[in-house]
Amino acid sequence: MNSNRDIKRTLSTLLWLVLFVFIILLVSILVSVLIWHLMTRIGALSPFTAARALHAFMFILMVSLVVGTVLATIGGDFLLRPLRHLTKGTKEIAGGNFNVRVNMKGPQELVRLAESFNDMAKELSAIETLRSDFVSNISHEYKTPIAAIRGFAKRLQKNSITEEQRREYLDIIVFESERLSRLSSNVLLLSNLESTTKDTEQTQYALDEQLRRVVLLLESQFHKKKLETDIVLDDVHITSGEEILHHLWINLLGNAIKFSNEGGKIEVTLKKDGNLAVVSISDQGIGMDEDIKTRIFEKFYQGDRSRATEGNGLGLALAKRILELENGRIKVESELGKGTCITVLLPIEGEK
Repeated sequence: MNSNRDIKRTLSTLLWLVLFVFIILLVSILVSVLIWHLMTRIGALSPFTAARALHAFMFILMVSLVVGTVLATIGGDFLLRPLRHLTKGTKEIAGGNFNVRVNMKGPQELVRLAESFNDMAKELSAIETLRSDFVSNISHEYKTPIAAIRGFAKRLQKNSITEEQRREYLDIIVFESERLSRLSSNVLLLSNLESTTKDTEQTQYALDEQLRRVVLLLESQFHKKKLETDIVLDDVHITSGEEILHHLWINLLGNAIKFSNEGGKIEVTLKKDGNLAVVSISDQGIGMDEDIKTRIFEKFYQGDRSRATEGNGLGLALAKRILELENGRIKVESELGKGTCITVLLPIEGEK
């Protein structure tokens, strides 16, 4: 269907060009004949005879060329005026003004070109806004742990502090250093994933084994909050990007731990549904209201500010980008005060 529409649009454009040339040619000949007729009437030229047919033809041809050139110049200027507006708009874009828009009338190709330009300008404007917000947010996120490290390091320089205070300050410095390291890693990973346009490297592996390894990797965090785990994993092999999916499970399970209450329970299930691997991660934590759910995939957004020091608001943004690259989907079900269930659906064959 799209190819048929493109053919029709191309033929429409060619028809416009042929019609334009035909009109110029016709008007040029008519004007030339009219001039010849008027000049013969006033005696400036001899009347048409067979002997003077060549002279008449040459005269009409020369006048037609002059008239055609003038008409083509005027008509071309009219037709190219939208393109000059587009050129001006392009220079505005190059200068950093992403709010410029162009309006074109005429052949469908010009209208489509204007629409594509406006779409590009909107996308660039959105990207610029996102970049500004990203720089602003990341500056703040880096500033907080650095200020804490500097402040407590200065306190350690004082001779009047007790041994207990010294250990407390060192623990805070270690905690903030690890937080800064996680932030740097997540920012670099997100930047790499967002700049990736190619398919990720596909390998076949056991998804259930990968999930078990991630749970074992986070065992100390489960133990620290005295969390009970219920792991039910079917034997499922998938063809996908193993390395980046490892980051996905780390982030999703890390969030479940982070927002769980001490002594709570986390359930992880894996099952096969047709050509889909369905992974569900449920917790009995604080949950989310509707306002928070609509924003959880935004970079640096943290719905629960009381736990802001435990993360950096990039985990779900990373998860969303990873699933975009893997042609997967994510569903979030949550109720304030009752917990959250995140379901990930991945194609088993890794179809792109």
